[in-house]
This record gives sequence, C-alpha cells and structure tokens, in this order.
Amino acid sequence: MIDPKSARRGLFLVFVILFLDIMGIAIITPVLPAYLEELTGATISEAAVEGGWLLLVYSGMQLLFAPLIGNLSDRFGRRPVLLASVLTFALDNLICALATTYWMLFVGRVLAGISGASFSTASAYIADVSDDSNRAKNFGLIGIAFGTGFALGPVLGGILGEFGPRIPFYGAAALSFINFVVAFFLLPETLGKEHRRRFEWKRANPLGAVKQMRNYPGIGWILLVFFLYWQAHAVYPAVWSFVTSERYGWSEGQIGLSLGIFGICGALVMGFVLPRVVPRLGEWKSGAVGLAFTGLGLFGYALAFQGWMVYAVILLTCIEALADPPLRSIAAARVPPSAQGELQGALSSISSFTTIIGPLMFTQIFSSFTAPGATVHFAGAPYVLSGFFIVLALAVYLAKLRPMPVGAALESVAS
Repeated sequence: MIDPKSARRGLFLVFVILFLDIMGIAIITPVLPAYLEELTGATISEAAVEGGWLLLVYSGMQLLFAPLIGNLSDRFGRRPVLLASVLTFALDNLICALATTYWMLFVGRVLAGISGASFSTASAYIADVSDDSNRAKNFGLIGIAFGTGFALGPVLGGILGEFGPRIPFYGAAALSFINFVVAFFLLPETLGKEHRRRFEWKRANPLGAVKQMRNYPGIGWILLVFFLYWQAHAVYPAVWSFVTSERYGWSEGQIGLSLGIFGICGALVMGFVLPRVVPRLGEWKSGAVGLAFTGLGLFGYALAFQGWMVYAVILLTCIEALADPPLRSIAAARVPPSAQGELQGALSSISSFTTIIGPLMFTQIFSSFTAPGATVHFAGAPYVLSGFFIVLALAVYLAKLRPMPVGAALESVAS
C-alpha cells in the first residue's frame, strides 16, 4: 500500500475521475429522447427502443473489455489504464456530438463502452489503498461520485439541452478532456511491482474472470446478488427519461431536475449516513437495509401516477444507496491485492451483462405498455419487474450470505 498522503490524494483523484465520467454519461440523459427523435424521426416509443440498443452496445463493450482492462491493470498498474480510458471517453463524446446518422452515434457508444470499463480499474484502485477498517467507507466514494455526477450531470444536460440536443455531448467531451489532464499530472500509482502478476488471456475475458472468482470463498453468492441488484438498476438509464416524458409530459429540464435530486439524495446518504450506519450495524446488515429500500423505491416509482409522487419516493427511499458499498467491501475483502483488478473486472462484466439485458427488456416492456394499441396502458410496468429482481436478491442475500469476522476471508484464501 502507498503512503497515507499519496493514498488520500489518489482517492480524491479517483473520485474526481469517476465524478466527471458519470457527469459525462448523465449529462446526455435528458436530451436523449429529443436527440433520437431529431436524428431518426422516430416516435417516443420507437426512440425508447433505439435508446435501448445504444445502451446495449455500451454495456456489451463493457462486458467484453472490463475483464481485459482489469487484468491489464493487475499487470501494468492502475494509472496508465485509467488515463487511456478517460481519453477514449472524451473522443467518444466528440463523435456523438458530430454524428449525422444513428450509426455514427452507435460507433460513439462502442467507444464509450470500452472506456467505461475503467470503472473496474477505479474500484481496484480504491481497494489498493483500503483495509478492513475503511474499505466500505472508501467504496462509498463510488456511490458519492455516482450520486453527485448523476445529480449535476442531468441538471447541466437539461440546461445545455435548451440550446440544442447536441450541446450536452460537447460538454461531456470537454469534461472528459479536463479529467484526463488533471489525472495525467496528479494521479499516483497504487499497485506496487511486487503485487503485479503475469497477464493471462484465459483470465482476461468475461467467463474466465468470473470462473476465476470461484477460487475465493463466498464470492459466488455475492456475484449472484450483484447480478440481480444491477439487473434491477438497469431500469433507470433504460426508461427513466421515457417514463417521465410520457407519463407526466416533463421537459428535458424537468427530467434533468428529477435525476439531479435522485443523485444528490444518494450522494448525501453515501457521505453522511453510510459512515455512521456501517460502524453501528456492520456491513452485512447495512447491505440488507439498502437492498430492502431499493425494492420499496422501485415499486414506489411504478405506482407514482403523478409527477410529485416521484419526488416523494426519492426522498422516502434514498436510503437504498446503502446497498452498494457494503456489497463491494464484502467482495473485496475476500480477494488478495494481486486479483483486485480481476475481481472488479468480473463485477463490471456482470454489471455490463445486466445492462445488456436490461435496456432491451425494460424498453420493450415500456414500448408494449405505452404504444397506441396497448391493451393495458401502464408506463410504470418496467419498475414492477425490476422490483421483483430486488426481492429475489434480498432473499439470496439473507439466506446465503452471513457476516464474516474481520480478515477471516483473506486468511482462508491464504491458506
């Protein structure tokens, strides 16, 4: 582990990298329906399906490249991989801003998916500078970055979108380039040469990375919980903009505001509630509470028939943000330093797989329940299905995962 001063600087810079990357993704969310309608001439139901395909290719590239990038970071270090990923993301958004056809936009999303695999390296970076006493808290930085990025990104995207649906893409490209410059000069390396391992192609693919995790005790059930959890969460990027536009007639600015409040509430939970709850309840109980409130929130959005109800659900169930950091910490504690990149690559592959299935599933359900000839008109239908995924995840979590003594998992690995 690097010295405490460098570790603090590294944590801050990784937070900035994640924050600006998330802003770059979220900034385009409010304008995506209008942009697709302008670019393709589609109706909103058709645009939702086209948006689903864009999310699918983004996630597909993450699925393929996250294990590769995670394994490369275990071999060559975290810093060069993060820098390359951030620069690629800047180029992607510039291509999307200049797109004249749907297929140019599609190519841009391919590059975005490849660069988005850097999230696994950022997570491994956090694991490098953490121990049992602060791991859950440090992984909370990911949630704070996601929360604040998704809070400010949609708001900024909604404002920029008033000047045209392409402008937010230019904004995302600028943020990513600034991100690259800051990281190039200030980001330290965290993986010492003594902890690096030989690169192996058989481990640098989605199946190989997940299979490798079987060597560590208890990881299989955690991966299953993550799969169900992320499958449910895929509903938000897939249909939030489309549901609120169709159901409440919200503008780009209103969509951005709702996502902003959703994100900032999650960030506040990460920043102020998580550090107080985990020491009292422990990681396992905190994760269970987060999963339970995630399910309540999803069923709440399904039944939010008026716009103000969305904000009520956000405020009442934002404690759901407690789920992710404890789950990540439980997983990271069971894997040695030389395999943290591989673990995070496997997790990113699972996340990407769910966001391949999710957009197609949830946008098709939305389209089926909102099309002019729909037998039952119910825009909240995708949220009902995602709520059932969380119910199943919580059942697996309670039945198959139990709290482990500090350090016990790694001791079992070492033996």
